[in-house]
Parts: sequence; C-alpha cells; structure tokens
Amino acid sequence: MKKSLVEKINEALSSVLPITIIVLLLSITIVDMPIGTTLLFLTGAVLLIIGMGLFALGADVAMIPIGEGISIQLTKSKKILLLTVASFILGVIITIAEPNLQVLAHQVPSIPDPVLIWTVGIGVGIFLAIAALRILFKIDLSLVLILFYTLVFVLAIFVPKDFIAMAFDSGGVATGPITVPFIMAFGVGMALIRSDKDSQDDSFGLVGICSIGPILAVLILGIWYNPTNADYAAISVPDVFTTRDVAIEFIKGLPIYTKEVCLAILPIILFFLIFQVLSKRFTRREIIKVFVGLLYTIVGLVLFLTGVNVGFLPAGHYIGKVLAEKPYNWILIPLGMIIGYFIITAEPTVHVLNKQVEEVSKGAIPKKIMMISLSIGMSISLGLAMTRVLTGISIFYFLIPGYILAIALSFIVPKIFTGIAFDSGGVASGPMTATFLLPLAIGACESVGGNIMRDAFGIVAMVFMTPFITIQVMGFIYSRKIKEQTEIISGEVFLVEDEIIDYEEVAEDEKGTTPNEYKISGDNSK
Repeated sequence: MKKSLVEKINEALSSVLPITIIVLLLSITIVDMPIGTTLLFLTGAVLLIIGMGLFALGADVAMIPIGEGISIQLTKSKKILLLTVASFILGVIITIAEPNLQVLAHQVPSIPDPVLIWTVGIGVGIFLAIAALRILFKIDLSLVLILFYTLVFVLAIFVPKDFIAMAFDSGGVATGPITVPFIMAFGVGMALIRSDKDSQDDSFGLVGICSIGPILAVLILGIWYNPTNADYAAISVPDVFTTRDVAIEFIKGLPIYTKEVCLAILPIILFFLIFQVLSKRFTRREIIKVFVGLLYTIVGLVLFLTGVNVGFLPAGHYIGKVLAEKPYNWILIPLGMIIGYFIITAEPTVHVLNKQVEEVSKGAIPKKIMMISLSIGMSISLGLAMTRVLTGISIFYFLIPGYILAIALSFIVPKIFTGIAFDSGGVASGPMTATFLLPLAIGACESVGGNIMRDAFGIVAMVFMTPFITIQVMGFIYSRKIKEQTEIISGEVFLVEDEIIDYEEVAEDEKGTTPNEYKISGDNSK
C-alpha cells in the first residue's frame, strides 16, 4: 500500500503543479498578489497534493469496493422495491453532507442551509433510484436525459431569474468527492450482475442522471419557496502578513473541514455496517482493509478541502477582482481558458473516473484521451463563463444550445461514451470549481458591477455541461478510427463487428475458456 500511496501522490503532484505555476506567474506579472495571499495559496497547493494522493488511495481501497458490493448484493436479491428504497436512502445520505454542497448552501443566505441541503439530497436520492431502475430494466440513457432535461427547462421558466444559475450549479456541486466514487462503483456493480452485451455501456451514466435530481429539486424549491431575491454571502478574504498568520488560518480551518468530512463519511460507514450485518458479504480481512481505506479517504479529504478553501479561495477571488479592474479586462477570457485547461487535473474524482473508464474498457479508452477531452471541455466552459461575467449574457443562451447538442450527440455516438460524458460533468464540477473558479468569477463580477447571482453563479453549470459535448465528440472520433482499422498489429487487439477482443484471451478460448469481450461501440452501422 505504501508503494501505491507514493504513486498516487506523484500523480497528484503532476496534476496540481500546472495550475500552481500559472497562478504564480500571474502573481508576479499582471496581478501583483499580496505576499500573504500567495503564501496561503502555496501552502494550500502542498495540502492539495498530499490530500489528493491519500483520497485517491482511499477511494480505491474503500469507497469503490463498498459501492460495488452493495449494488451487487441488492441486484442479486432481485427485489425491485428493496433496490429502489435502498438506492434512495443511499443517495440522500451520501449527498446531504457533501462538502461541495455545504459551500453552495453558505453562498445563498436567502434560503436556510438545511432546506437547500435536504432538497438537493432528496433530489439525488430519487434520481439514484431512477438510475438503478434504468440499468435494471435496460432503458436507453438518451430517453431518460431527454425526458428530464425537458422538464428542467420547462420548470426554469417559472423560477425567479436570480435563482436559475444557482439551481443549475446545484447539479454539479451535489456530485462531489464523496458522492462520485460511490455512485460510479454502484453502477459498475449492477452492470457486473447483469453481464449481458449492453451491461458495460449502462455501467456509466449514474452520476449524470443523479445530477439532474438537484437541478429539478432546487427549481421546484424556487417555485414553492418563491424567494423575492437570491442574495449571496460575500467572500471574506483574510488579512495575512506573516508566515505565522498563514499557519493560524490553516490551523483554524482544519477542525472545520475535519468535522465536515467526518459527518459526510459517517452515514456511509453506518450503512456499510448495517449492510455487512445483514449480508455478511465482506470477509474480516476485507472489512479491515475497507476501514483503513476510509481513514485514508477522511485524512485526504480534510487536507484537500482545507487547502482549497483556505489557500485557493482567496487567490481565486483576488485574481478575478484585479483582472476585471484592468482596462484590458477581456484578458479574463483567454486566461480563464488556460486556467480551465489545467485545473481540471487537480479535481480529485477526475482520476477516479479515468481509472474506472480504463478498467471497464480494458484499456480501449485510455486515460490520456479522456484527460485531453475533459481539459478541452473545461477550457471552453471557463471561456464562456468569463464572457458571461463581462457581458451579462443570460446563461440560457449557452445552456439550451449546449444541452440540445449533447443530447443530439447521444444518438450518434457509442452508448458507453454518452454515459461517460454525462458522468464527466459531475466529476469536472468538483471542489476546485466551487472554491477557486466560483470565487474567481465572483471577484471579476464584483469589479465590473455585474449581477453576482445571474452572471457569476452558473460557472459550475457551465463546467458541468461542456464535458457532455467534448467527451461525446471524442467518442465519435475515437470509435470511427477504431472501426476503420481491421487490425492493430502491436496491441494484440483486433476489431470484429464493433467488438474489441484480446488475442491472448482468444488463445485461452482455444484451450476451452470463454473469451472476455468488451463492446466499445453501440453503433450498429457497418
């Protein structure tokens, strides 16, 4: 496990280093960031690296096995009511204490925090149950997306304008570092039990469906609650001048985020213990391993969230504020695109997604291709978000065409890429978006005198949406290239009627075993 931890931390280092260099270059060139804010940022970067490494290892050892084990056992029981109720309860308990959601709730004082948090949690719970039933009954993902996103945009007509961007943001923040590994593993576990030719395609898409729930729930809340305005809580940037001041800020932050993370993990632990007592699925050794993994997850998330909230949030707000005050504030758009391209690698759950995609596809969809597609999507979303901040263009001018294009693509790309794409949106809009990019947009919006709720909020929604398109475009191009090849000489892999088959496995089949095939294309055209 020590070797795995070193590998995870090295991976985290390579992920966080690019955005750290970009911010440092800005601080010594056109932004002139105070030394105290810079020290907060650098200390936060160190905590991010260590925290990401620990979290990634914990997700592999604990969160993913728990999610897969519970879903496998529920699916094997063949009790639809039990599966539906358990999925709903799981969705609620893993969401209500999600750290990202706490951040969003604090930003919207016009609605009490518990009301907003429980609304989002119930939304995720309902849609996790819907997602599970979709896999069980083999319902096409595209049809589910069309139905519920149509309902989303119809409801948005009746909601106060200042409330809309925040509602769409809630879909992204609800699927954070606690929720994503668990939900993704839940889908993979159900697919393993089904084991038909389309099961692997359906193993993805749960995060994407669950993200619809909070949007719908918050829109309904907006109609029912009918707030006269949707104010936001101003960001408080601490005054730090010495290294002692920096240390004090992080010492003050640690217990806060330790409490948040422990409250987030505790319901999962309790559910796991009840599940284990009833099912006896895990051995004693596996249980010990799970609890060690949960400890890694807790420590990793505490360090990560302390780093981004204490170190990255002030830097993001200051950079946005100063750049927007420049006579050439248009520079926010290209700089936002550059920041977006590199910051996605610092989202902890991105690596969980990429690893799971590579494993499920048996390496047919490499991490590198996934990462490039996500980076391009993030870059586009930040460019569009900064354009909105500077111009005040309604978010609907971006979201409506974006969702129409994303759903249209779902009918022409292999099904697995649609599932991965809609999962990617929830993964991309994680803690870095909530605690660095949102403050960046708020700082810029304050400087240009824009409407914070309409123009700055919505950045999470933009980050959430663009991977739907870029991942599916990648899937379309990638699957076309594969279909054009009749043989890949060096990879011991060849294509036969939309399937990728390993030569070594075929050889094993000749000895009497069954080849393990993986379908990468749902397109039946020849």
